Amino acid sequence: MLEDTDSLPIEELDSSDSIHLVIPHKRTGKPGDAPGIEHDQLLTMPRAERPATITVIDYCPERYETKTVTDVEALLDQHRAPGTVVRWINVDGIDDPVAIRVLATKYSLHPLAIEDLVHVPQRPKVDPYEATGDQHARLFLIARMAMLVDGALDSEQVSMFLGHNTVLTFQEAPGDCWDPIRQRIARAGSRLRQNDASFLLYALIDAMVDHCFPILEEYGNRLEALEDEILERPSPAVIRKVHALKRELLVLRRDFWPLREVVHTLQREPHECLSDTTRTYLRDVYDHLVQIIDILETYREVAMGIGESYMTAMSNRMNEVMKVLTIISTIFIPITFLAGVYGMNFEYLPELKWHWAYPSFWIVSLLSTATMIVFFRRKGWI
Repeated sequence: MLEDTDSLPIEELDSSDSIHLVIPHKRTGKPGDAPGIEHDQLLTMPRAERPATITVIDYCPERYETKTVTDVEALLDQHRAPGTVVRWINVDGIDDPVAIRVLATKYSLHPLAIEDLVHVPQRPKVDPYEATGDQHARLFLIARMAMLVDGALDSEQVSMFLGHNTVLTFQEAPGDCWDPIRQRIARAGSRLRQNDASFLLYALIDAMVDHCFPILEEYGNRLEALEDEILERPSPAVIRKVHALKRELLVLRRDFWPLREVVHTLQREPHECLSDTTRTYLRDVYDHLVQIIDILETYREVAMGIGESYMTAMSNRMNEVMKVLTIISTIFIPITFLAGVYGMNFEYLPELKWHWAYPSFWIVSLLSTATMIVFFRRKGWI
């Protein structure tokens, strides 16, 4: 079995190489260009606004050590602490070409994987890389991390590299849902400390998947509130909220539907970097993903039902308005007829010069109105 390359010699970087990068969110290559991004090509990319934040955690059953790397070039000569077995390197920010190049060279990352790493967004997937020549065996995995930030859904790409003893994770921005993982690693006797690097990969994926359940619970509460609001006071503002929620549910579905296939592939296809114990635990992640997708489908149907309820409520409201207007118009039909006939001022119309003609007109009008109202009520129309 091949070992990770913590102790392999690597090429030195000049101080002039310390440039940064703003990664575009689309591919910029031309047709016919070589696939992938070679390590040296990273240094030709534009500068970033700020360097990436790199944290390193080394652990084994007996000991644990964590540190933040302030000098990325110094990481070239830094190896895991003596006696530790697993190293987890987390990079916050994928727009630092120097950091990516150092890690890509140190751990022999494949150019195709580097291309998918820096060109975001990518669809969740898993790519196995077997050991060939100077390339060490790796599993490259892309997932999506969903979080609620100020009530709004935020989804970012997380790229992971799994070696025999090392896990590399690359995030687009600082902030994640992995603090419980870090706490478990720091706790002596935890299951994470007793297992290999692939078990850490499982724990990271599991944390991202489980973090979706509180988000779904929040969306469930919002759907219930929107249902009540639609029934009590339907308005265009409510339907706008429904459409916004449906879009966010669609984003979650797009993030987690392919992740289910990723986990299923990890279960089904063995790899030298993935232990049998980890594959067993991945069944639980797969079950959670199936549950999440079922909930998402249910919530999408509920959201569509709320939209239909809004249209029905508005239609019923319009019908009520039209019914009232129709009743009012019907009541005034005989009055309008009488007013039209006796308002022609012909000299020979009956009762034209009769003293009680005007009071009689109002008596007939009121009696016809009362008769029609009683009739409508008995029919149940009002």
